[in-house]
Amino acid sequence: MQQYGRAWPTWHNQEGAAEWADEGPPPCSRASAAAERHGRPPAHLNSSTMRWRSPPLPLLFLFSLLTLLVDGAAASDFKICAYNVQKFNSAKASNTRVRHTLTRILSRCDISLLQEVMDPDGKAIQKLLASLNRPTDRYDKFSYRAVSSKALGKSPNNMQQYVFIYRMETVNVTDKHQYQKKQSFVREPFAVHFQSSKIAIKNFILVALHTDPGQAVKEIDRLYDVFVEVSNKWENQNVMFLGDFHAGCAHMTRADKKKIRLFTNSSFFWLIGDKVDTTVTEDTTCAYDRIVVHGKSFLRAITPFSAKVFNYVKEFKLTKAKALALSNNYPLEVRLKNSALLLQATPLLILLSVSVIIQSFL
Repeated sequence: MQQYGRAWPTWHNQEGAAEWADEGPPPCSRASAAAERHGRPPAHLNSSTMRWRSPPLPLLFLFSLLTLLVDGAAASDFKICAYNVQKFNSAKASNTRVRHTLTRILSRCDISLLQEVMDPDGKAIQKLLASLNRPTDRYDKFSYRAVSSKALGKSPNNMQQYVFIYRMETVNVTDKHQYQKKQSFVREPFAVHFQSSKIAIKNFILVALHTDPGQAVKEIDRLYDVFVEVSNKWENQNVMFLGDFHAGCAHMTRADKKKIRLFTNSSFFWLIGDKVDTTVTEDTTCAYDRIVVHGKSFLRAITPFSAKVFNYVKEFKLTKAKALALSNNYPLEVRLKNSALLLQATPLLILLSVSVIIQSFL
C-alpha cells in the first residue's frame, strides 16, 4: 500500500526497515535503550512530551449543544408525505383497524397527499379527520383539515379524488387549482399552494398525480406543462410533484426517460431513485411512487437524504396481509428544513469553529 509521509520508515516501508536493520536500530531505539540502561524512561514515553490534553469544557459544551440543536431540528422538520391508499371509500373508512393504521401514518406528517380516494359525499374523509382530531385517538397535539379535488377519471365506476390533509398549526392553504386539459391525463393533476412560516422556503406548490399505468410516460412528461401553468399562475417556481406515477418496471423504462421533460430538464430533481421499492407485496420491486422538485432553492430547503419510503409494516409490526388490506403501496415522505432551529444553530456553529481554531494554537 502506498504511504504518504515517512516519519518512521520501519512502520510504513519494508525497504526502509531492511536498511535500518543493516545499520543498527533507528535513533529513537538507540536512545531508548540507553535510557533504559540508566533507569530512566525513554524520552518518547516521558510524561512531559506525551501530555494528553482533553478538550476544554466550554468547547465540549458548545459541541454538545450544537448536536442537540441539530438533532432537534431533524426531529421537528416539516414533513410532506404521499400515499396511494387504494380505493379509500366509506366502507374502508368504516374499518376500525384500517382507519387506525392510516391515522398513525398520517399523524407523522405536516401535509399528506392521499390518492385513489373514492368519496363523492365526503363521508370517508370526514371519518378519517374525526379520528385524527379526536383527543382519545390522536397521536399528536395537532388539528387536521383537508382540501380535495373534484372526482376525476374516465370511467363512472373509477372516479378518484386527490386529498391533501394538513396540520392547521404548521401550514396554511392559500389557493388551489385543478388542471383542466382532460386529453392529457386520465386523472388531471391537482395543485395546492401552501404557506408555512415554520420552514425556510415559506411558500410552495404541491402537485398531485396518480397516472394511468398504460399512459404513465406521457402523463409524467406532461407534468412539465402543469409546472408552467401553476408557476405562472402563482408566480412561484417552488413546485413539488408527488404521487403514484407508475414510474418503474414495465410502465417506465430507462429508455423512456429520454421522452420525459422532467428527466431531460436539469432543473428538476428526482428524490426517490429507480431502485427504491415502493410496493408492499413481495411480487414486485418497483419505484412506482415518486417525489420530484423543481429548482435548487427548493432542493436546498430539503433535508438531505430524507426522501424515502415509510415502511409502516416494519414500524408498526404488521403482517403483510394486514398491510395489504390498507394498500399495496408504501407511503413516501420527505422533510423540509426547520428555519427557526437552523437559525439558532448557525451562531453556535460559528462559535464552535472559532473555538476549534483558537484551541489549535494553544
